[in-house]
Amino acid sequence: MAVNRATVDLSPYPDLVVIYLGMRVNSLRGLKTLFSFAPRISESVAAKPDGLLLHENMLFSLFPVHAGMRQYWRDFESLEAWARSMPHQQWWQSFVRDPGGTGFWHETYFLKGGIEAIYDDVPKPIGLLKFAPQKQARGAMFSARKRAGIGGEAGVAAPVPEE
Repeated sequence: MAVNRATVDLSPYPDLVVIYLGMRVNSLRGLKTLFSFAPRISESVAAKPDGLLLHENMLFSLFPVHAGMRQYWRDFESLEAWARSMPHQQWWQSFVRDPGGTGFWHETYFLKGGIEAIYDDVPKPIGLLKFAPQKQARGAMFSARKRAGIGGEAGVAAPVPEE
């Protein structure tokens, strides 16, 4: 039997951005934090944020519990605008105050080239962090826009200040 091979035409999406996000449970308390996010993320996706083309849930591991998602965005500006608005802004502010026994990370890939990533309270290297040199997320490495080398300023303030 022949393999049915298919591919995609991405020409309608010249500024496509793919982001993988994960939450890793670092302590028993983290289970509650992780499971409390599921309905909030579902509601957020159901609201159909401008620019979100597709959202897929993923399970990276059971031990330790490590869940996440993959999202396809029309462009970085749409992703950034959503990340800097409610409810995401509130989630991020809450996490920075108290990660609730979890670690969070994301890796963002751009069709036009470039990658940026962040890892917060992730006890063991994962993804790009397993082979690329680690740097502190300060100064030019603080925001996704700057890490990705995207010029200009964001239209909305960052959810949390660098301080």
